[in-house]
Amino acid sequence: MLTLWKKMTAVVPEPFLITLLLGAGFMGFVAWDQSHWWSTKEDYGFGWLVPAFVAFVVYDRWPRIVAALRACGGPDSPRASGAAGGLLTMLTYASLAAGALLFLIGALYRAGSGASFPGTLALSLGIGAILLPLMVLNAPESTGAPMRGGLTTDARVKLAAMFLFPSLVWLVSAPMVSMVESNLSLFMLNRVTAVVFFVFETLGMPIEQQGNVLKLPLGDVGVAEACSGIRSFTACLFAGSFLASVFLEKLWKKVGLVLCAILFAFFTNILRGLFLTAWAYQYGPDAIEGTVHDAAGYSVLGLTVVGLLCLLPLFNLKFVSKEELDAGADEQPKRA
Repeated sequence: MLTLWKKMTAVVPEPFLITLLLGAGFMGFVAWDQSHWWSTKEDYGFGWLVPAFVAFVVYDRWPRIVAALRACGGPDSPRASGAAGGLLTMLTYASLAAGALLFLIGALYRAGSGASFPGTLALSLGIGAILLPLMVLNAPESTGAPMRGGLTTDARVKLAAMFLFPSLVWLVSAPMVSMVESNLSLFMLNRVTAVVFFVFETLGMPIEQQGNVLKLPLGDVGVAEACSGIRSFTACLFAGSFLASVFLEKLWKKVGLVLCAILFAFFTNILRGLFLTAWAYQYGPDAIEGTVHDAAGYSVLGLTVVGLLCLLPLFNLKFVSKEELDAGADEQPKRA
């Protein structure tokens, strides 16, 4: 065991390795807490994939993490200085204190009343607020005179940024606050109902809307039953976050892909509502139960993932100016 520890510390400095092990322990506790919701709420069933995806992201980034650790400990390691350095220090300790308080509140909720929405939310917020500043604090110190720089150029910040997905994805796999979730679900259902009613009415097909219920010739269809908006929203948000974390580098590109995932989830959910309503219009409301309903639900996630994969090449496009092209051509060796 001691030999294994020495081999590991030869690659990763001991303070940072302890931070990683501590983070794994925190994540294990949060995963255990959230497993209650993954088992009882169908909208969050995808949460069983989260631990495996977190492990894959860390494994996939491991060579870059080791390189970032070496850059932190190098003689020319950039460090935030002046006002930026003071801001980084303040944010680091404030986040650590807030995260510890949130995690303590969540743990007390879990110990006192079992799984609960407030407790799970506090634990999910606390884990990210604790781990990211700990990685900044336990990053290797520069072996020489640190290069002065801004907040975003700090080598420690770049190192911690590689753990954004593993630290924050638990917010996606945890149930939202019940009030937020209810309002979001109601908003999405209202939009889907309005669009479906508008399309059918525009096509001249007899239809009547009463709240979230559509009255069809062969019976009534409740949009809440035919179109589970929250389930597709959370699953697509998770898929977009994972793809952005693995395939994109810049933060604005990651945010852009996640926003596209949300738009795709809403758009494909409308398509699902149209399909199920058309099926019920033709064959009756009972015909959309079971296989048809489930297949339409899984297609929402499938279409969103396909759409995001198609967008990845666009997000990875690199625009090169004419001057850069000319400079590159001049550097190429000339043929005899």
